[in-house]
Amino acid sequence: MDKAIGFIGAGNMGYAMIKSIAQANIVKADRIYVYDVDEERLSKLKDETGISILKSEKEVVEKSDIVILAVKPNILETVLEKCKDSFNDSKILVSVAVGVPIKFYKRIIGEDKKVIRTMPNTPALVGEGMTLVSPDGSIEKDELEYVMKIFACFGKAELLDEKLMSEVTALTSSSPAYVFMFIEAMADAAVLSGIPRNLSYKLAAQAVLGSAKMVLETNKHPGELKDMVCSPAGTTIEAVSTLEKNKFRYAVIEAMNECTKKAREIGKKFE
Repeated sequence: MDKAIGFIGAGNMGYAMIKSIAQANIVKADRIYVYDVDEERLSKLKDETGISILKSEKEVVEKSDIVILAVKPNILETVLEKCKDSFNDSKILVSVAVGVPIKFYKRIIGEDKKVIRTMPNTPALVGEGMTLVSPDGSIEKDELEYVMKIFACFGKAELLDEKLMSEVTALTSSSPAYVFMFIEAMADAAVLSGIPRNLSYKLAAQAVLGSAKMVLETNKHPGELKDMVCSPAGTTIEAVSTLEKNKFRYAVIEAMNECTKKAREIGKKFE
């Protein structure tokens, strides 16, 4: 498929996606059409990648086969109203907004239009994103495969039933924040022990990176991997015991439950 890809919005997530797609060369850079209100940012992006800059949301839709809407939920409706008449039955609207259901987009651009809802996360900025993809029933197999290929340019992509998109928000979209807090806390403890701060951050982050890679590549249960580190009467089991005493896992579960509740609330606002 030789599809032209359009972006409305080039914020942090959009910027990372555009650069990754251009570098992956799944489409010629000049067939990536982008509009954003920040002209200076667009100019920099064009210099780095060779993408084509357009002057409006409407132009992006007119020139593109796949339109990736990468704007904040609070301006979605305003943006779509400006370009809704440029969508036809063959174009695909792809949204990266958290919590906004497919029916919201169809209500504005037309019930017969093609829409795919996605949920990427910020590690896409370094090529390690995790994106969940929910297509509506009108998306053809080859179209879906192409969209999955787009999101694979900056990490991994998996299909998910739309009814679970709010439920998975806490696990993918929001979870980097908890991981960053964990890294920061470990580094603070290391600094308290006398280890230099810059080195502490590096060591803590590498520990998280390496541990995650072990889960993904060994296919072992996280509990089994934990047990491999915990020697009888050793230092690690002492730390694990203290985490359990302070309800570490319970705190994570409760935090994710609250995150899910909020995601559901946001979704209801767009129904």
